[in-house]
Amino acid sequence: MTDRLQNYIDGAFVDSTSSASIDVIDPATEKVVARSPVSTDAEVAGAIAAAERAFLTWGRTTPSARQAALLALADAIEEHADEIVAAQVRNTGQIAALVKSEEVLVCADQVRFFAGAARMLEGRSAGEYMDGFTSYVRREPIGVVGQVTPWNYPFMMAIWKIAPALAAGNTVVLKPSDTTPESTLVLARITKDILPDGVFNVVLGDGGVGARLVSDPALGLVAITGSVRAGVAVATAAATDVKRAHLELGGKAPAVVFGDADLARAAEGIAQAAFFNAGQDCTAATRALVHESVHDEFVAALVAQAQSLRPGAPDDPEAFFGSLNNVRHFGAVLAKLAALPAHAVVATGGKRVGDTGFYLEPTVITGVHQDDPIVQEETFGPIITVQPFATEDEAVALANGVDYGLASSVWTTDHATANRMSIRIDAGAVWINCHIPLVAEMPHGGFKHSGYGKDLSAYGLEDYTRIKHVMSSND
Repeated sequence: MTDRLQNYIDGAFVDSTSSASIDVIDPATEKVVARSPVSTDAEVAGAIAAAERAFLTWGRTTPSARQAALLALADAIEEHADEIVAAQVRNTGQIAALVKSEEVLVCADQVRFFAGAARMLEGRSAGEYMDGFTSYVRREPIGVVGQVTPWNYPFMMAIWKIAPALAAGNTVVLKPSDTTPESTLVLARITKDILPDGVFNVVLGDGGVGARLVSDPALGLVAITGSVRAGVAVATAAATDVKRAHLELGGKAPAVVFGDADLARAAEGIAQAAFFNAGQDCTAATRALVHESVHDEFVAALVAQAQSLRPGAPDDPEAFFGSLNNVRHFGAVLAKLAALPAHAVVATGGKRVGDTGFYLEPTVITGVHQDDPIVQEETFGPIITVQPFATEDEAVALANGVDYGLASSVWTTDHATANRMSIRIDAGAVWINCHIPLVAEMPHGGFKHSGYGKDLSAYGLEDYTRIKHVMSSND
């Protein structure tokens, strides 16, 4: 009998009264591992009400008290790391060792960053800007925050949302992806003895449940990591109620390789950034833009790198990445490959691996044109295209010539070139001679259709606050 998952509301796991449910499928085996309820409107409302009650006290706690709670949570994440990994891998098919080292343990560090940042929130200094009056600025929590997280890094994306919200004094109602809810539920359980009841709540379900959550007038802010389509829906719902939105959406990151670059280093770094987590990463290197003088040499090196990396089961020590997340997404990626234009050349990969599990070969595609869908649209699979350029201006035009602006990289040994490109590329992050490292102290977030608002860093914490001017008469 497959377990039916429970919501976490007001400090307790509770059964949903809904008769509707969703099969949670292990994408590595294609077997059902759990059933998730599609929460009712009343259950979403109950979670929000619990968060409202909790905010009355949590929102007034001292920064040091919030820091202590977050530090305890970070310790608990490390203590329960193996359990979190097992729950997540059942839902994602990711490589277990990488989930532990690159996601769960990194998340503990990120929670510790926000624990410290909680004690650094401040407004600008007080002053007399009008004779007889003193002004100062308060930075306050917003209130109840609704959050929707994706399936590609379900635990980490939950932490990126929860940690700054709680550090700032908000309370949270979070809906995880319907295909990957289990690691978030483990997180909820380990918060029980750390956070007051109602501070953190989890409601399960599909997109309809998410829509009900983000449209509730009790929320002060809604935050999502997901597709552009989902982001537009969240922003629209927020706009109708004049509430704030925080959107971390898709990407189509260029990796610009100049003729003077260390090609072996570039090919290795770009291949890893393209295929890590099966390319299911909004910052993944998806478009290699290569100077024409080294195009063929780079393609050969990139193909060799791609052929050295392979997908495999979560416990496969030789595998670089796991399966794609779900059958619907797997089918969509295969359909994009099947629809490639005649001028596109699959230099390597492009085929399913095995007949069980949603595995795809690392794929390199050359000969593409800038207006091809494979170049313009987010694929979210282990696929990278390669395009030549002749001049720096052309490289900039190609790099910026998509709707997204989340991340990018520049590969060159010339400092001036790197500096100019970092200014001219229209993306929220520009890596130089590397691609994809993230640290808690630096902001993550994009421009254009990649959304607005920042995750991580002090900027991410400030996004979960509001500013109040207080002016006092000195008479």
